Amino acid sequence: MSEIPVKPNPSARLMKAATYASVSVAGVLIAAKFAAWVMTDAVSVLSTLIDSVLDAGASLLNLVAVHHALSPADKEHRFGHGKAEALSGLAQAAFIFGSAMYLLFAATGRLMAPKVIENTEIGHIVMLLAIVLTLGLVMFQRFVVAKTGSVAIAADSIHYRMDILVNISVIFSLLLASNFNLGWADPVFALGIAAYILWGAWQIGINAYHMLMDRELDEVERRAIKAIAMKHPGVLGVHDLRTRSSGIQVFIQLHLEMDGAMTLHDAHLISDAVEIQIQTAYPQAEVLIHADPADITEDRAVFH
Repeated sequence: MSEIPVKPNPSARLMKAATYASVSVAGVLIAAKFAAWVMTDAVSVLSTLIDSVLDAGASLLNLVAVHHALSPADKEHRFGHGKAEALSGLAQAAFIFGSAMYLLFAATGRLMAPKVIENTEIGHIVMLLAIVLTLGLVMFQRFVVAKTGSVAIAADSIHYRMDILVNISVIFSLLLASNFNLGWADPVFALGIAAYILWGAWQIGINAYHMLMDRELDEVERRAIKAIAMKHPGVLGVHDLRTRSSGIQVFIQLHLEMDGAMTLHDAHLISDAVEIQIQTAYPQAEVLIHADPADITEDRAVFH
């Protein structure tokens, strides 16, 4: 099968920009939230500060992972470096899980020994700033994910989307504590935040796990690939379709069934034509096609 050169990934610049943006936003929010925590002594503010510190660590790791994942294939890594994204996702899940557990202990201690919260206005201002900055970042990340399908950027976006809800909940907890003297609201909201963060860590971790385990593309994508192959008049059938993803790279393997009396040259031309059509639909795909005579029965993979 002739090789079809893979064009340079036009999305690399977008992915790198998203990593720089997340690290920058996390840095700004750490400084602002630290000041707010010192002035308010609110555990809910501490919870979102801890979350931002973990966000910064995860985003820095993500930056390194994305740059590595975008490196071209080499002699030792013929399939590229895309799984660095999945490893980054697992590391982010661990970061986020750790922050949630710390927050659970801090909130439980404050619930047992409530404290008066001061300077809540500062907390409100900082949380509003955090919401605006994080919302802008998440919108940019969603745009990048839509264009690239990056698992690492998607994982980064998940915990920043959580941050928006966290910051909103902190505002409510500060309002209840300061205006209605409900001191328990601060640690209770923090406990709810911790539970939500744990759920987010699970989502990030399971998605990364699926990539590392070479999970198939979803059934909609698989049917679309088969439909593309079957559009060619020389293709009589498709079997043994196997797919997986590694970062933004997709790997597609399939067998085409053709007329057994066809010449090798004609079968080669048909296979090349189908390969081009699939790569047109999936620009970052590496496609491997095997040609089979349609009239020969053979042992085939159980999963089609």
